[in-house]
Amino acid sequence: MLAMLALAPAGALAHKASDAYLTLRLRGADVSAQWDIALRDLDFVLQLDGDGDGAIRWGEVTAQRATIEAYALGHLRVAGDGRACPLAAHDLLIDDHSDGAYAVLMLAGRCATPPQRLDLDYTLFDQTDPLHRGLVRLEAGQTKATLILGGDGPHRSIALQGRLDRDQGPFTQIRDFIESGIWHIWTGFDHLLFLISLLLPAVLRREGRHWVVQESFQAALIDIIKIVSAFTLAHSLTLAMAALGVISLPSRLTESMIAASVVLASLNNVWPMVTARLWAVAFLFGLIHGFGFANVLRDMALGRGGLLLTLFSFNLGVELGQIAVVAAVMPLAWMMRARPVYRRGVMLAGSGAIAAVAMMWLIERAFDVLIV
Repeated sequence: MLAMLALAPAGALAHKASDAYLTLRLRGADVSAQWDIALRDLDFVLQLDGDGDGAIRWGEVTAQRATIEAYALGHLRVAGDGRACPLAAHDLLIDDHSDGAYAVLMLAGRCATPPQRLDLDYTLFDQTDPLHRGLVRLEAGQTKATLILGGDGPHRSIALQGRLDRDQGPFTQIRDFIESGIWHIWTGFDHLLFLISLLLPAVLRREGRHWVVQESFQAALIDIIKIVSAFTLAHSLTLAMAALGVISLPSRLTESMIAASVVLASLNNVWPMVTARLWAVAFLFGLIHGFGFANVLRDMALGRGGLLLTLFSFNLGVELGQIAVVAAVMPLAWMMRARPVYRRGVMLAGSGAIAAVAMMWLIERAFDVLIV
């Protein structure tokens, strides 16, 4: 597992999971929408960077405006009571999100009659990025809903006119954002590699200048619980503060510091500087990782009430995803801890590979360059 993560292409793992943000408003039979799509995602599919210099400029975007609009609208279907509500783009803008520049499509359309039920089909990037998700805010009179579409769940049907059914109530929203939190921790390789780098020494102990086998399962389990609990508490605090707007850090700084934390944590396994109280290291850097988790929620621009429910659900999902990873990794580490391949291969060589990948992330994020 460590080898697969460490050897994966650095550029592909250097940013948060691919998301787009769709705000859909229905007034009678009239539909209006704003759709924010990351330029880097569109570039991967449509090759927007015409001169290949690594920078997507406004002129390059406008030159392919028709292509962008046709591609996006070909992957979104809105229907009212079973009849299509055709959408057309009337403007194309650029906006900055926490993780870079986004194309902003302003859409308008009309249903045949004011619908009682709205059907959404969202398949953006379904052929190129199965991890992509569309985060949708729907406003239709008394009906307000927050949805996550894409992947295995590209379709949603929503009852309007103030009626709620099982597919759009608060429990569905909680479920969707728990799944989103799990997905973000599982695809957030920088967060995972930081945590794993701290957990690897938990089944060993430092004796002089060498790592030796930890004989006490209780001692190892206590270390694991301390590390995971400290990381959870820290990133939950800053996730809440950042998502609620209490404190904010520039995304470039946050992402660079997250990469730096992975570098330091993994190198500490190779050239130990901190061998006790690793839970304190987990807490310190966990504060930074919380800002990274908050980016996806802040970019949705939810109202305060919706944000509180989303914050709770998303954070719960992050914790469940984190627990699943720990439960999968640590039994294997405990069983392998006495073997030389664990100490020399997984612990030392694996940590070195993680440090190398994280260093590339750090350079990419700090200097806004693409290495791979």
